[in-house]
Amino acid sequence: MRILYREIGEQNEITVYDTDEYSGERGRFRILQFSDNAMQGAMDLDQPERILFEYPQAMLHLMACSGVSSGSVFLIGHGIGTIARHCTGRVKAAELDAQVVELSRRYFGYSGTNVAVGDGRELLANESAHSYDFIVLDAFSDKGTPRHLTSTGFFELAASKLDEEGAIIINLMGKSENDANIAAIHATLREVFPNVKAFALPAASAADRRNYILVGGGGTIPYQARKMAGFVEIELGHGYIIED
Repeated sequence: MRILYREIGEQNEITVYDTDEYSGERGRFRILQFSDNAMQGAMDLDQPERILFEYPQAMLHLMACSGVSSGSVFLIGHGIGTIARHCTGRVKAAELDAQVVELSRRYFGYSGTNVAVGDGRELLANESAHSYDFIVLDAFSDKGTPRHLTSTGFFELAASKLDEEGAIIINLMGKSENDANIAAIHATLREVFPNVKAFALPAASAADRRNYILVGGGGTIPYQARKMAGFVEIELGHGYIIED
C-alpha cells in the first residue's frame, strides 16, 4: 500500500492510497477511505471507467431500466464521482465535504463542474419542484447515513422534487439480519412512496455487514436480476417511522 494523501478533514479522517490488490484481484487500484476503514471509492487505474463497487452498478441499472433514456439526477454524496460520471443525463451532485470534492479531482480524475458543496437536504430544498427523474442518496458519516436524510420530512421533500414517475434510490450499510435501522428507513420510505423495493447483497453470516439498496417511487420499479451486480430483492420486517 502506498499512501498518497492523509488528513483529518471537516467530516472525517480521509486517506487516499494505491494498492496492488482489491477484493482478491491483483492489479493497480486507488482507494478513498474514511477513518473507520470503510472504502468510500475505488478505481482500477488500468481501466478507470470500470465500476468496482457493486452498489453503483446496481443503482445505475435501476435508473437505466426505468425507461427514462436520459434522466435528470440529483445525487447526495459525491465520493470519487463514480455515479456522477456514469450517468448519461443531467446530474447535480451535493457533497458535504469540500475536501472530498478536491480529492476526486486530484486523484481520481473527476472533471465535472456539477458538484455543490453543502448539506444535501438543504441544497435539494432549493431545487425546482418535480424537476428530477431520480434522487440518489449515497451519503455516509462514521455513524452511517445521517438521520436527517432518512426521515419522513426528507422523503416528502424528495417526493416534491421528483416527477410523477420518479424514484429515490438509497445506498445503505447494515447488519445482515434484523437491522432495526434498515427496517426503520424502509418503513419511513413506505410512508411517503406508494411503491418501494429493497435489495441486498448476500452475506456469509448473520454477523456480517452488507450493502442494501432501497428504492421508492411513484411508478413501478423494474429491474433485471442478472444486471443487479449480485443484489437480490428481499423482504424487510416492520420498522418504526423516523421523524425529524
